Amino acid sequence: KYGGFVVDRAKCNLCGICEYVCPVNSIKIEDDIVKGICARCGLCEEACPVNARIDAFDLIEERQLKFLEALDFAVKIPKKRKPLKKEVGRTNVITDLEKCIKCKRCQYYCPTGAIIVDLEGDGLCSECRVCEDVCPVGAIKDTTIDPEKCTLCLKCMEECPNNAIYTDDFTVQIRKPEKELEGIIVSCLNCGLCASVCGTGALKMVDGKIRYDPSLCEECEEKPCLDVCPVGTLRSGAHGRLKGYCVSCGKCIESCDIYEARSFQKVKWDGTVSEDCISCGTCAEVCPKDAITLKRGSIEVDFDKCILCEKCGIHCPTDAIPKTTMRKKTIKDGFTLIDDRLCIKCGLCIETCPEDAITKTPENRIVVDENKCIYCGACNNICPAKAILFEREFSLSK
Repeated sequence: KYGGFVVDRAKCNLCGICEYVCPVNSIKIEDDIVKGICARCGLCEEACPVNARIDAFDLIEERQLKFLEALDFAVKIPKKRKPLKKEVGRTNVITDLEKCIKCKRCQYYCPTGAIIVDLEGDGLCSECRVCEDVCPVGAIKDTTIDPEKCTLCLKCMEECPNNAIYTDDFTVQIRKPEKELEGIIVSCLNCGLCASVCGTGALKMVDGKIRYDPSLCEECEEKPCLDVCPVGTLRSGAHGRLKGYCVSCGKCIESCDIYEARSFQKVKWDGTVSEDCISCGTCAEVCPKDAITLKRGSIEVDFDKCILCEKCGIHCPTDAIPKTTMRKKTIKDGFTLIDDRLCIKCGLCIETCPEDAITKTPENRIVVDENKCIYCGACNNICPAKAILFEREFSLSK
């Protein structure tokens, strides 16, 4: 009756904390009754020491269900669903970044192209040893070519994933780097998001593993699976067929025989985020399963929906959400504009901004410093008046 948050009279002790913390001064205690027009910021609910303030949306839902039960209809009354799972998990091949040297050996041997290694420079040897494997006469050892054995068949030059092998005056040479190569490795997460949007049934999960039938994919023109892949490994290959999906064959693990940087692991997440969370709402915005609900200073995850695709962690501007992939998306550009006609000058946006980009002018206007703003969205999410116009664009981090 009095706004978005109602008061449990049996619990309320009239301490006045809610009245004190309300940023828009809408809570008043009159004649021992808490009143006010709510802006739904939620500060009073958090501050109440006896949990006497309740979100009216939750209360209304409960009352509606009880009303339907009282009518004693023959139809089954829906129950308020609570997630059954306390965590979510998946099994896939993980890269130990402490051991991996980004040599591209696993990428070369992956039969489906589910591994992408991006090195800082092309044309330099990464010590993947593919040339040793393919040389028909065993002329290459430890990235050194024995000219006495080499027959100039050029098989090594043809197969080198780094284009680091060349010929010079009838000799085969390997172009070696002067310093250790830097780069990133990204591989399919086996999350199954691609299969969930596949309209033809060409992609599906069987016993927790991705399976693909190209004969069912031929007539699909839009290929929505390509757009949803969280790490970007899924892509179109020859003859319109897909590549970049992991089939859990273990060939990459077998090929990484020296450094042993690849292994099957069970990945789990219980929804925990770090203290770096700024309640910006990016995770909830990008979640393809609508599994994330924003809470002040944290998030709530519906594990019955979450498939651990890591899109939330990939897009999180503060890296507060854990992820296993090296893929990262950062905010490229955007704009933030405060509509003076809607702004109620509560100051919540000023308090929540992690970059101190929002200030109040002497004329009592709330303004944004575009030179400081990182377009994280925290202000837009916390604004109770919805007075902030906000847009942003993500790009792949290098």
